[in-house]
Amino acid sequence: MSGQWKYLVVEPKTTMMGSFKPEQLQEELDKHGRLGWELVNVVHAMPSLSSSPTLIFKKEV
Repeated sequence: MSGQWKYLVVEPKTTMMGSFKPEQLQEELDKHGRLGWELVNVVHAMPSLSSSPTLIFKKEV
């Protein structure tokens, strides 16, 4: 299998204070999963209350 991959980087919406609700993260994951995207990594560059994770998805083209 020599597939080619397409990648998608998503930063979930956060509140003014930089936090997010787990339900919102779940909605984001479900939305992209329905579109055929597979979550491959979560990057949290500065784990603090004021930063949100970056979600990295891939999909075969």
